[in-house]
Amino acid sequence: MTDRMAPLNEMLGGRLLRSVSLARYTTARIGGPAEALFIADTRQALFQALLAVWSTNTPYHLIGEGSNLLISDSGFQGLIIVNKTCEIEYHLDGQIPLVIADSGFNLVKLARLLAEHELGGFEWAGGIPGTLGGAVYGNAGAHGAEMASVLESASILHQNGKTESWPCPRFEYGYRTSILKRSTEPEVVLQATLRLERKPEEEIRALMTTFNNRRKATQPPGANLGSIFKNPVGDHAGRLVEAAGLKGFTIGGAAVSEKHANFFINAQNASADDYYHLICHVQTEVLRQFGIALETEIEMIGNFSQENHHGKQN
Repeated sequence: MTDRMAPLNEMLGGRLLRSVSLARYTTARIGGPAEALFIADTRQALFQALLAVWSTNTPYHLIGEGSNLLISDSGFQGLIIVNKTCEIEYHLDGQIPLVIADSGFNLVKLARLLAEHELGGFEWAGGIPGTLGGAVYGNAGAHGAEMASVLESASILHQNGKTESWPCPRFEYGYRTSILKRSTEPEVVLQATLRLERKPEEEIRALMTTFNNRRKATQPPGANLGSIFKNPVGDHAGRLVEAAGLKGFTIGGAAVSEKHANFFINAQNASADDYYHLICHVQTEVLRQFGIALETEIEMIGNFSQENHHGKQN
């Protein structure tokens, strides 16, 4: 264990993993090694890990399922905390059913559990490869719905070790953004309370099947990052990329999907730099042709090569 990680390792019960490839922790299967990695499988473990990095001023990054995340080929110098917390509580006696779930809860698994309990309103999340905490943080959404439509409140951990319950309006939600995402303060979602509706399980599952079939018909399978760009106001990023003639365009092993131009696929052992330069090229072309600056929806971690990479059109 590196010297600077030794105190952290001791604080966290010797549970740090060293020089772990981050490719296995991202949906695109891309990413270099982490200096150290900690898997937080309980809310208490997550709490302890965050207080440890904050108290030691250790560089860190918190990840969930690794979707919408591009980690550089050189990896990350610091601690990667993988949020795997997954406890859940049902409060169904009131007029409005409420469910409290940990921030590391997988969205697909959560949607299925809610269906089993005949709780609707979360069907839209049944195909999203992410965690509840990430959805709260970024106001994730699909099929005309989003977190802002179901969130009652969330428990937020602050750097001073205190937790606070934030009602939904406190997040000041916008399209794929929140006050948490815009803040420079280290604040983390520990739990979220969802406001749901009673609905027959067959009805919920039928809607989830419809959504998942639509997703499979319009989005590419396999290793990818999810939507690369946010939709500009009044338009769609995928339409702009396609109109720029970039469907199928490749740099290295990364390619603009032929099925949906706002998805880039890991077609042939792509590197993170391949993805990075493909993103930059697409942004440059869309700006040149249409005067629209596409903003990335994904998050990029680490250092990326500034060297020019030439692509090709398939």
